[in-house]
Amino acid sequence: MCGIVGRFNFLSGAPVDARLIQRMCDLLAHRGPDGEGMHVDGAVGLGHRRLAIIDLSPAGRQPMGDADGKAWITYNGEVYNFPELRAEFEARGYPFRSRSDTEVILAAYRAEGPDCVKRLRGMFALAIWDAGERTLFLARDRAGKKPLFYTVDGHGIAFASEPKAFLADAAFKPRPNLPAISHYLTYQYVPSPLSAFEGVFKLPPAHWLLVRDGRISTGRYWRLRYQPKRRMTEAAAVDELLARLREAVRIRLISDVPLGAFLSGGLDSSTVVALMTELGAAPVRTFSIGFEESAYDERHHARVVADRFGTDHHEFVVRPDAAAMFDKLVWHYGEPFADSSAIPTYYLAELTRRHVTVALNGDAGDENFAGYERYLAHVTATRSARLPGAVRRAIAAVARGLPVGAGPRSVLARARRFGEVLNDPPERRYARWMSHFDSTLKRELCTDDFQRAAGHVDSEALIEQAYRASDGPDLVDATLDVDVQTYLPDDLLVKVDIATMAHGLEARSPFVDHEVMEFCASLPSDLKLRGRVKKYLLKRVAARFLPDSIIERPKMGFGVPVDHWFRHELKDFARETLLGAPARDRGYFRAQTVRRLLDEHVEGKGHWHYQLWNLLVLELWHRLYIDGTGRPC
Repeated sequence: MCGIVGRFNFLSGAPVDARLIQRMCDLLAHRGPDGEGMHVDGAVGLGHRRLAIIDLSPAGRQPMGDADGKAWITYNGEVYNFPELRAEFEARGYPFRSRSDTEVILAAYRAEGPDCVKRLRGMFALAIWDAGERTLFLARDRAGKKPLFYTVDGHGIAFASEPKAFLADAAFKPRPNLPAISHYLTYQYVPSPLSAFEGVFKLPPAHWLLVRDGRISTGRYWRLRYQPKRRMTEAAAVDELLARLREAVRIRLISDVPLGAFLSGGLDSSTVVALMTELGAAPVRTFSIGFEESAYDERHHARVVADRFGTDHHEFVVRPDAAAMFDKLVWHYGEPFADSSAIPTYYLAELTRRHVTVALNGDAGDENFAGYERYLAHVTATRSARLPGAVRRAIAAVARGLPVGAGPRSVLARARRFGEVLNDPPERRYARWMSHFDSTLKRELCTDDFQRAAGHVDSEALIEQAYRASDGPDLVDATLDVDVQTYLPDDLLVKVDIATMAHGLEARSPFVDHEVMEFCASLPSDLKLRGRVKKYLLKRVAARFLPDSIIERPKMGFGVPVDHWFRHELKDFARETLLGAPARDRGYFRAQTVRRLLDEHVEGKGHWHYQLWNLLVLELWHRLYIDGTGRPC
């Protein structure tokens, strides 16, 4: 796990300044606190910040060249099947000089060229300079665990693990990408391949980029498929899923540094801890955080699992300083990112790093097995389409009349949200459920000038496009695929990558293993969502080692009391920031709409905390990265 940067001046041929590569590396020092390296050769420069996990010796340093110096790599991630690949290439006569997975990737590239990425099982963002062919090859892992940004200018291409690295170049002038910001308002993140910076792009998951003969080309090398479906008994599916999960956990235990696991006491992380213990990682070191507000505290459930498996358990109670956290989050995330669960994730990573360097987690359990409540609601709403139109319109009218003063997690609030979109087509309905600012509220918020400058983009259409791209044979599978294409790589995996790498901690996710994901996708959807039972098959597996109290507990989510903060600790800060001169002069939003959201929230007439968080993050990002008046952390 590391930070990577680089530049190839393929257009101008100008030599790369080593001092630029050094400055880019310095801005990513948090991703690799164990060392740094550079390879600069004429118009090419590669940089690396190292977090040493496998082969801690100097031989594992990067950028790494092959034996004859024809290929060089800078790479962020872990390739878990590297021992098998190494044995294969050793048999072919490749002269290995280290024990690292990095050198195995180089061997695979020398043997198979860009197709080598199809052989890699793990998480990675990599850049390989092929001096013989004068080509630069970039690639990103299948699910999108590891980030990779790039920008093209009059000299050539620059790339980095985080966009802040581009600030090292005085020629780079950060400007807001208004269509991307419009999408951010809807989804709380900037969707790939866009970035919040004009002219900067994300290489999407499962894609490669090749610079050759003065041209840039890109392509996709993998896509999750939900057809054809496997024909197997339920008992056989349980056995095979257990075997695949066990293997995914086993290969993620390879490490030359201390290793542990995040443990919330939920089904996914508890299953990972159970398998780690079974595989002999005992005593597993587990880490949980809690809050003084009981509604956001899962420590009791985590303790149940820790006691059952005899883990070396560490738990922490955090008392977040919400206002102070903004500077840290805005700096580290680099783009506007309004998933407020980044706060507990950041704290958990900070505390975990005091004890271990690697932590396994349960990310993607929900996307593989239909774990979110919204999947069930989506199916229910679609079945309601069979009702006469008059009945559905009456239900929607009743829903709109429900009180908004109920808490955001209340039955009334959910019923209102359900009814409001009941008459929408399924794809548009799901898009609205995934929206912070739906199309109606966004039109009310954004000025005419902003909407014009952003191109009047239809952000909800991105979800509709993802549905059209899916081969899911029914609504459940198609919706899982939509989340795998959008929410998982652009929100959840970003949240964990940035929060952990901010502290030099490596996060490993067995449920994101592409072979596990392929197996889950190939199963009939009723093994994921059966009736009202979410994660049906995973619960059958977990029943072999977890108590019913963990398997059947309602999903809690990893949240913080943002609703409360905007009525108390953040009330004045939010009003001053969102209605102050810098925000008004920007001309993005109508002040009367922002004021209404603030007033209604404080007075308990509405629950606009997610929308206010979204706006506050955006304004502080703008001040830091665009105006230059913010404070880097």
